[in-house]
Amino acid sequence: MWIRIVIAAVAGAVAGALLGRFTKCSTGGCPITGSPLGLALLGAVLGAVIATAFSNSRPAKPTVVQDKEIAMPQRTGLVTMKGNPVVLVGNEVQSGQMAPDFVAIDNDLKEVRLSSFRGKVVVLSAVPSLDTAVCSLETRRFNQEAAGLGDDVAILTISMDLPFAQKRWCGAEGIHAVKTLSDHRDAAFGMAYGVLIKDLRLLARAVFVVDRSGRVTYVQLVKEIATEPDYEAVLKAAREAVGK
Repeated sequence: MWIRIVIAAVAGAVAGALLGRFTKCSTGGCPITGSPLGLALLGAVLGAVIATAFSNSRPAKPTVVQDKEIAMPQRTGLVTMKGNPVVLVGNEVQSGQMAPDFVAIDNDLKEVRLSSFRGKVVVLSAVPSLDTAVCSLETRRFNQEAAGLGDDVAILTISMDLPFAQKRWCGAEGIHAVKTLSDHRDAAFGMAYGVLIKDLRLLARAVFVVDRSGRVTYVQLVKEIATEPDYEAVLKAAREAVGK
């Protein structure tokens, strides 16, 4: 940007000097500046101003993540947020298919892959933000239910919250049985599971159960994001996956 501004300023100065040379400004009678040098300086300032305005008006280039989001499928008419329809970005995941692998960030800023839990049943709980009442209730409920599911089940709560915010929330709420992961960096989970909300860049409320072999055995996309999921259905699906 600065290179463009300097070039425009120089060009403006040259144009101003030439204009002064061929007009009455060359005799010192310029009604604006009174001298050719003044007109050259005025041209430089105007050139710099125009270059700055042009640079600021240019839209920012999309990031790599934004490019991926734009290229992803979009689905409508599936969920609402406080009654307002939202558009979901990403691939639809159905029961019976292999669970897409993804990378998210844990509370210690380390990358975590779904595939690292292979051999366990995994409950993937997607929520918009832990700092909202419903998401807080849901995550605390799964934290309580984790003991009854046993060590063969891993419960991962995924949101767009920053890892620092997730760590603070877990500490304040005494969450130990549920592992919270941040999808903020790449939205990799949101796009892979089709729960990324367009424009808002939050995750829709959804729960997926993945068996020991990495196959999806249960999908619950909550129709109204502001409501809690059907816990009993999720717990039943998790127990059935453990018993396989």
